[in-house]
Amino acid sequence: MNAQNTDNPIILAFSGGLDTSFCVPWLQETCQRPVITVTVNTGGIDPATATLLEEKAIALGAAEHVLVEARPRFFQQVIRYLIAGNVRRGQLYPLCVGAERGIQAALLAEVAAEKNSKLVAHGCTAAGNDQVRFEIALRTIDPELEVLAPVRDESFVREEQLAYLEKHSLPLPAQGSEYSINRGLWGVTIGGKETLDSHGTIPESAWVLSAGALSEPKAATQHRVGFKQGIPCSLDGKPMDPVALIEALETIASAYGIGRAIHLGDTVLGTKGRVAFEAPAAEVLLTAHRELEKLVLSAPQARVKELVSGIYGDLIHEGKQLDPVCRDIESLLESSQQLVTGEVTLSMRPGSLFVEGVTSPHSLMTASKGVYGEAAGEWTAKDALGYSRILSLPGIFQSRAAAGSGENPS
Repeated sequence: MNAQNTDNPIILAFSGGLDTSFCVPWLQETCQRPVITVTVNTGGIDPATATLLEEKAIALGAAEHVLVEARPRFFQQVIRYLIAGNVRRGQLYPLCVGAERGIQAALLAEVAAEKNSKLVAHGCTAAGNDQVRFEIALRTIDPELEVLAPVRDESFVREEQLAYLEKHSLPLPAQGSEYSINRGLWGVTIGGKETLDSHGTIPESAWVLSAGALSEPKAATQHRVGFKQGIPCSLDGKPMDPVALIEALETIASAYGIGRAIHLGDTVLGTKGRVAFEAPAAEVLLTAHRELEKLVLSAPQARVKELVSGIYGDLIHEGKQLDPVCRDIESLLESSQQLVTGEVTLSMRPGSLFVEGVTSPHSLMTASKGVYGEAAGEWTAKDALGYSRILSLPGIFQSRAAAGSGENPS
């Protein structure tokens, strides 16, 4: 790259955190090119925050700042399938941050095309998952893009970045370098010294959405979440679009400390990693959706979905959501949701989410004349006896064979 060329700007993915704040002046000084910062709103950015991000980007030296609204796109292209698949990594983590990187990369590339630039940049480190996600997505979208990653490629540590910003009298991140916080529509992740090993938790004050929720408990409340073909569509009887519903649930459930945990799992690089997270809306919707599916899906449907959902979650986690196989899995998931319509009633208490009941016009439970454990329906007692005898045959044969009496009994 010609360090003196100022024709094509560098399009930088900008979150306002330490790494991307450092990248603005460093790229401008080092590459002698204008830097255009791009913040893709996949959640967690209200108008006041958006204004502060723009002011900060300009103060850091950005030639221009672009805010792209992407919450509806993030829901339609990613979150709806995470819900349909009941996707959790390690049976715990709902991919609350990381799943949006493909959308962010796509929109970063779109801005680059609008600005006639082939240079894009991100602030990811060499040790995390996001560097891989951005690189895979950006190179899939446009193989001709040149991707700059100064924090990773120059091995800058946080202390060096802070010192650089201080030396140039530039704005510092509001929370310094103690915790790394990422926030999106599907939740928040929090990384700090406590998550560098497997020993303990982060302090109560470090939780972003739910600090004090368990030490200052609220009275229990009951809520109803409605779904139409697997898409969340109402809250407490009020129709809502999915983005607004998720944001409302985040406010309600975070006050109870619902959806907070620490995830320990495998990183894209193959190492073990640990991160604290808060995903109140994801916890409510995944729990409610799972119970609704139990009422309306057949056992084979549920089993097949579990098989492909795990693979889908791995692909999203690894930044491979642009791979055609994801479209194949999404088609299956979408097909499986045709009858996933109904309402789930939940009660919320400090640190607890309890499903009280589920209703659906497509209930397989009410479709039967039988009552589990109480009365036969479309079958007789004699049918049940014969069915049980048939099912016992493999066990009978195995017992005979194990005893050495495999010959036909007389």
